[in-house]
Amino acid sequence: MSLQLSAEEKAVLLRDYRLTIEPAVDAAYSLLAQNLLDTEQALAYLQKIAPFFHSTSTLVTASLFAKRYSVLTMASAFYAMSRYDKGLYVGIENIWVEAEDHAKPWLPNIRLIDDSVSVPTQDREAWRDEVLQGIFVGNLAKVWQSLTKISKIPKAILWENTAIYVNWLYETKISEGASEQEKARIQEDYHYIVNQAPGSLFGERKNPLTNYCGPKVTIKESEQPIRLRKTCCFYYHTSDEANDFCISCPKIKRLG
Repeated sequence: MSLQLSAEEKAVLLRDYRLTIEPAVDAAYSLLAQNLLDTEQALAYLQKIAPFFHSTSTLVTASLFAKRYSVLTMASAFYAMSRYDKGLYVGIENIWVEAEDHAKPWLPNIRLIDDSVSVPTQDREAWRDEVLQGIFVGNLAKVWQSLTKISKIPKAILWENTAIYVNWLYETKISEGASEQEKARIQEDYHYIVNQAPGSLFGERKNPLTNYCGPKVTIKESEQPIRLRKTCCFYYHTSDEANDFCISCPKIKRLG
């Protein structure tokens, strides 16, 4: 018999972590994720969603879509892994991107075709590697390769987009309401993902997140310490205001 999330566990993921169990009412902006690996279908999808980002460039659309795709792929999977010790299967052939055209901001969800889960047996570290490999090798690395081919966007930008959400999830979201024991496991998982996991789990020669997960710095533009980006995500291309950069953008000229 296959293992499942409990009703309570599923409710949390449905509410806060981009998981859905229902197809979108308006399926025009939904997509079987595997179609992102087909050049023609992926390009057509980027062109269809470009207006949500006020984008006239395939490169810009690819970057901004990748932000959303990375978080919807990782959020529920990381939460289930680190809070519940349960592994969702988010390989690209197992998920639908579900989105409505009226949502503002435009935030897709993930729907699993097979929603069974795995659990660690005696070796949690080996199990964790399998979960991470499903997230990255089985999904994100393939999509990033496809988006790079279609839009010519450097993969470094896509991986930094990914790293930003790994940091946010593990530093801010996943530990909310956690017990001390759970917090220790969350911190251990986070440290492993960004610092110790080998490149093979990401489909890369070396860990592509490590370079973007260093210490935060203090800048005059922010009350709280932040990490400065090393690559630009091109968000400023979608703004009506000149030089409307993200606060962490490397294009901002900073003093000192």
